[in-house]
Amino acid sequence: MDLRYFFYLLIFILLVLIPSAKSGDAEALLRLKSSIDPSGSLPWRGSDACGWQGIKECLKGRVTKLVLEYLNLNGSLEEKSLNELDQLRVLSFKGNSISGSIPNLSGLINLKSLFLNDNRLSGGFPSSISSLHRLKVIVLSGNQVSGEIPASLIRVRRLYVLQLQDNRLTGSIPALNQTSLRYFNVSGNRLSGEIPATPALIRFNSSSFLNNLNLCGEQIKKPCTDRNVSSPPSPNPAPLPTTENRNHPQRKKNKKKLAIVVAASIAGFFLLLICLVVLWRICCRGSRDREVRVAKAEGVLVGEGPSGGTDGNNVGGKGGFAWEGEGLGSLIFCGGAEQLYTLEDLLKASAETLGRGTMGSTYKAVMESGFIVTVKRLKDSSYPWLEEFRRQMEVLGRLRHPNLVPVRAYFQAKEERLLVYDYFPNGSLFSLIHGSRPSGGGKPLHWTSCLKIAEDLATGLLYLHQTAGIVHGNLKSSNVLLGSDFESCLTDYGLTPLRSPDSLEDSSGGAASLFYRAPECRHPRKSFTEQSDIYSFGVILLELLTGKTPFQDLVQEHGADIPSWVRSVREEETESGEDPSSGNEASEEKLAALLNVAMACVVPVAENRPAMKDVLRMIREARAEAQVSSNSSDHSPGRWSDTVQGLPRDSGSEHLNFTERD
Repeated sequence: MDLRYFFYLLIFILLVLIPSAKSGDAEALLRLKSSIDPSGSLPWRGSDACGWQGIKECLKGRVTKLVLEYLNLNGSLEEKSLNELDQLRVLSFKGNSISGSIPNLSGLINLKSLFLNDNRLSGGFPSSISSLHRLKVIVLSGNQVSGEIPASLIRVRRLYVLQLQDNRLTGSIPALNQTSLRYFNVSGNRLSGEIPATPALIRFNSSSFLNNLNLCGEQIKKPCTDRNVSSPPSPNPAPLPTTENRNHPQRKKNKKKLAIVVAASIAGFFLLLICLVVLWRICCRGSRDREVRVAKAEGVLVGEGPSGGTDGNNVGGKGGFAWEGEGLGSLIFCGGAEQLYTLEDLLKASAETLGRGTMGSTYKAVMESGFIVTVKRLKDSSYPWLEEFRRQMEVLGRLRHPNLVPVRAYFQAKEERLLVYDYFPNGSLFSLIHGSRPSGGGKPLHWTSCLKIAEDLATGLLYLHQTAGIVHGNLKSSNVLLGSDFESCLTDYGLTPLRSPDSLEDSSGGAASLFYRAPECRHPRKSFTEQSDIYSFGVILLELLTGKTPFQDLVQEHGADIPSWVRSVREEETESGEDPSSGNEASEEKLAALLNVAMACVVPVAENRPAMKDVLRMIREARAEAQVSSNSSDHSPGRWSDTVQGLPRDSGSEHLNFTERD
């Protein structure tokens, strides 16, 4: 039978039997727009809903983040259209003038964050929220919601934020017992009775319960009396019947329609499956081999992105944080850092993967306000314990130096560890030296730049060793970022104590990191020291002077790493009687001292390496001498020796792409 027949049949099934998810969301959104935006201020046009204003994220054509904030929307929430958006993770109508009651939201089965605060919503608290078992954030503050807080909220096991302040709620506070609850506020209501002393609620102080005259309990230091416990009935009229109750017959009808749709979808699925099986049997085995090759290629790309693990413009892409899914904890700012963003802002930020390395994954997080930070998600998040992690982060968070990337905040939970840094748009030293592809080679740096970078790195490392008493532990050129004035700043320092001893066996999997490590630290269970940092510093200097990555396949007979290779090249020049400075005499003389410093740092025996203060002194002396003797007409590059420049780059190294942003 003609193969084209099966392709036509497959296309027919896709077009007829399987509905388009994207167009379905677009239709639901347009109906929602007509109810919340009667004035027509939202410019939603076309069929691609993922490009509309306020649609912050789509996944496989379905809308997952709908954020319409401070847009002066003044309609009401329409139940049917909202519940059709069943792939929503984040729903926010914050800061509008939406009125009416909050409808039944039980169809939003994937919802994690709900922001309806600062509107004109009224009616009772929507009990349907209790059925959303993935929900973590509920913010209804600044409305006119009345009635009681439903006791069924205790069934929302992942609840992290519950903010109900400044409403008209009455009755008692449910005995919430979620250990995940970190933000809670019911102030400015008409609540009464004793505040439950559950472990989840006992941690909150009086600020979470203010302006509720008939509340009592340990949290607000107000003993309970008969009057408090038996509070008078609320002066508010009973809330109107909710949409959930009024539309009970309609709900039955909708369930029947849903059953029909599900049955038709299942039938269509099996029909599609049969067609695919037939098509697979007709296709030759060569196509299967091709799929295997593609899968392998994709595996290489996923593991080895061009600018540090996985590049954000390729495999990593943009989207929400992976940690948004499980186990939220506390966002804590370090060292008096100004709180320019909140946990809520981070929850809704778009994330672009910058890299994946031995310590974890790094993201560029762009918040709704336009503020940008770098977020690192650590591996081995279950180690160490929360208290140990907090103590380590307090130490790192207090460090401030012009040549360090400061830790601004950290985030800890049972299953997550996140660090928040300033974002450095100028990239890393690795990219400066090698360009976008390490095998392609970047332009040689001028000798003045080499000396300035060396001094910056030595200054920052000396501060870590001498003032802070901290070992970097993962020093390499991709962990050196360039500041606004292109000053070199160390990042990811002091993180090795956060790795589990049981996972260190896998740490050698980061090929780039291994080539920067001192010989005594290449065994997984060996601890890092100041001397091992000095060795890594020397490797970076050699990388700077030669323009070659430490993990390139240089020349096999010259040794397995860049220090061995440089030693061999120098020995060959000495034996052949060549003048090492014959190529670029001016720059070679100026960089000879820096080369000697680098070779002193990479001696195999740790005890024979100089201390960091002596390394910095030698670099400053070399820089001062070079500045005195410099000639304004000298524009020679800063590579060491024509011999180095002339050595072949193995074409196989085109495929080596081990750089990681730890």
